[in-house]
Amino acid sequence: MKKPKRANAAKAKKGRKTSASRSRAAPKGLAKRSARPAPRGASAADATRATIRGLRSKLKEAERRVAELEAAADTDFLLEIPNRRGFERELARAIAYMKRYRATGALIVLDVDRLKPINDSFGHAAGDEVLKAIAGALTRQIRASDVVGRLGGDEFALLLWNLSETDAKAKAAAFEQAIDELSFAFRGQRVSAGASAGVALLGAQSDAGRALEEADAAMYVRKAHRRHEPRIRLISN
Repeated sequence: MKKPKRANAAKAKKGRKTSASRSRAAPKGLAKRSARPAPRGASAADATRATIRGLRSKLKEAERRVAELEAAADTDFLLEIPNRRGFERELARAIAYMKRYRATGALIVLDVDRLKPINDSFGHAAGDEVLKAIAGALTRQIRASDVVGRLGGDEFALLLWNLSETDAKAKAAAFEQAIDELSFAFRGQRVSAGASAGVALLGAQSDAGRALEEADAAMYVRKAHRRHEPRIRLISN
């Protein structure tokens, strides 16, 4: 009866050894199985990086488009100079700079004297030609640091840096003369437009809104002085 017990004990011992060897071998199998998904993880990381690159590219394009739209919103589509919104923004920036660095400048508001009669007599295409010529004449007489804009209709504004009151008024008179000398041919007739300019000085104490009002009021005073001139001058060829 003792011999079978020994045989059973031997079998049990052998079984324990086999189980132990399997349990020791198991981590190797697990290591192999855990190493297999690595390529899938790398692919997911690559896909994430590609998505991020794509989003960054789209964001950059969106920012570029926003900048283009903002520039268009600040630009007069006909004359390709700042419109009222763009000019007022430049004026506010200039005054902020003047307040910080004690700089000075001048604001000139200029109104075309006879644009409405030209539009009425020859059409709005003729009026557009006059406006383009005036914008060109003003742009040629300012420095790179100065700004000329169209406030709307037949009204322009100029932001000029580092001018005394005497120099600013002389510059306004020069603008008037340059526009007075422009001549246009419509339907076999030569036409001139003319303009009236008002000045407001800019400095550390200036306010953009008040400066525009001051220059605009000075412009209307100047326009009243020019009323003796014909509303539209026609010179036959």
